[in-house]
Amino acid sequence: MTGRHGHHQATVDAVRSSPRLGPLGFGASQGGNLHRATSDAAFVAAVDTAWAGGIRYFDTAPHYGLGLSERRLGAALRSRPRAEYVVSTKVGRLLVPSPQTAYLRDPEGFDVPADHRRVWDFSRDGVRRSLEASLRRTGLDRIDVVYLHDPDEHWEQAVREAVPALVQLREQGVIGAVGAGMNQSAMLARFVAETDVDVVMCAGRYTLLEQGALTDLLPIAQARNVGVVIAGVYNSGLLARDTPPSDATYNYQQAPTEVIDQARRIARVCQTYGVTLPQAALAFVRRHPAVVSTVVGMRDEAQVLETLGRSDVDVPDQLWAALYDEGLLDVQP
Repeated sequence: MTGRHGHHQATVDAVRSSPRLGPLGFGASQGGNLHRATSDAAFVAAVDTAWAGGIRYFDTAPHYGLGLSERRLGAALRSRPRAEYVVSTKVGRLLVPSPQTAYLRDPEGFDVPADHRRVWDFSRDGVRRSLEASLRRTGLDRIDVVYLHDPDEHWEQAVREAVPALVQLREQGVIGAVGAGMNQSAMLARFVAETDVDVVMCAGRYTLLEQGALTDLLPIAQARNVGVVIAGVYNSGLLARDTPPSDATYNYQQAPTEVIDQARRIARVCQTYGVTLPQAALAFVRRHPAVVSTVVGMRDEAQVLETLGRSDVDVPDQLWAALYDEGLLDVQP
């Protein structure tokens, strides 16, 4: 495979092995007003608090608030030394102006005016235009990691056009590393096996609740020396509380009763080892050697402090053995 050596390798190694990517990354979807509005001041305070807590990896996307997250993140990082942090964004959804719907709210879950619409585009030209727009919105001179965003229905075009376009930009130094981000692990495993990606982001498929990525993505990523960033570590809310409530969400919908029951059983075992469910959820994913970072969505200062506190806990190894023995974990400790 091309690109595993050569002049860009130092950049990729820096992204993959850098302590700046770090065990914990800042997910900026809520800076795009996901589910509800967040003020500029609250978002800046979140970034400042994350920085003070040692976080140096920040993840955004055009999709998040129709560009709002990218604009806010760029502004919040503007005064920081550029060499000291890593930013990832995504391509695959072009934002096209839509003045005729600007009086409506965005239909995709972000509390922003629907003044643009998202158009799927994994073409070479679409990828370049998307990245140029992201550079404009963030005000950055380069993006460290660029992920293909949810290419589930677009495998052919993604492989034929999008990945080669990103590889070319990587060789030119416009971006640092090429990746793909999805809510499934099977196609990510194909990207690792068949294309020249450096890093992938897997949301929700390797968590304390479910370990599907163990069978496909994680082994090949480890073999190919491709970094895996885990997102959706709480399975969209189910693992985010010490005791999962009956109205908890899973995969962004109401969680089925049996899934809530399983999460509560895990929580009870965690409790016996003096660990909360969210603390265990963060600690668990970090244990796999292919995992290079965990990105957690954070809205404000309080959420950042809570996340930093959760990630700073020493979890006893016996917990994983106990969960495995109870049939609550697929990973043999």
